[in-house]
Amino acid sequence: MIELLINPKSAEKGPWKMFFIGLLYASLSILLVKMFFSGDPVLTKYSGWIVVSFCVMFSLPFMYFIIRQEEKEDEAIEGMRRMWNVHKDAVLALVWLFLGFVVAFSFWLLVLGDSNLLNAQIETYCLINNPGAISECVKQYSSGAFIGTTGAVTATERFATIFQNNLYVMVFTLIFSLIFGAGAIFILAWNATVIASAVGVFTKFDLSQIPAGLLRYMIHGLPEITSYFLAALAGGILGTGFIRNGIKSQRFLHVIENVIILLFAAVIILIIAGFMEVYLTPLFF
Repeated sequence: MIELLINPKSAEKGPWKMFFIGLLYASLSILLVKMFFSGDPVLTKYSGWIVVSFCVMFSLPFMYFIIRQEEKEDEAIEGMRRMWNVHKDAVLALVWLFLGFVVAFSFWLLVLGDSNLLNAQIETYCLINNPGAISECVKQYSSGAFIGTTGAVTATERFATIFQNNLYVMVFTLIFSLIFGAGAIFILAWNATVIASAVGVFTKFDLSQIPAGLLRYMIHGLPEITSYFLAALAGGILGTGFIRNGIKSQRFLHVIENVIILLFAAVIILIIAGFMEVYLTPLFF
């Protein structure tokens, strides 16, 4: 019923409207899991995955519509500037949708005070920040205690690790989107919940600190997620272009050229995001 009440063409009329749609979908996802699955001794173990699954199901009509629309427009454009002019509304719409996800997930995680709702994301956070003692980290995090990173690494080493991890995510986003045009929304929803978990840790589960927590991760998070969206568009455009035109057509070769440009731009933005995370964000937090 929800997909009938909210028209996917809203993304064309004003990308910023997607922020409120993201708020709605993420809020419904986490509240439904809290209401119907938190008391189940089996399903509660998979709450984090169920939250992401609901969010993906709600978002699929929008993602599918955007991929289809962008592929049609992509066949008739050339050059970086024209590509940006054509695709910018779609990219901005997805960025606003992602922001809505992050804000809603962060808000409800702190308001409900139930870290088990994002339990898989907690383990992911601990795997990254405290790989030597994941179980202890999860216990601390679940109780609302602040977890710091362990081990001393240089800024160069940290940048290399961050860029490598982000590049993996971008490649997976491309593959998911290529196999199933709207499939990239799964990785994007997952990243939104992981960031929400990190916001909870940074704020020490203090609701009043949410603005600072969101700013802490959005400084580098916005360009980072933008690169993922470019990869998602590239994969969706490539897959749809292949089906519509065939591998030997001139139009398909033109689509490949545009896909390469999108991926090149995505990698450059990812490098910039890595530098911001290592060198810029620590100056403020």
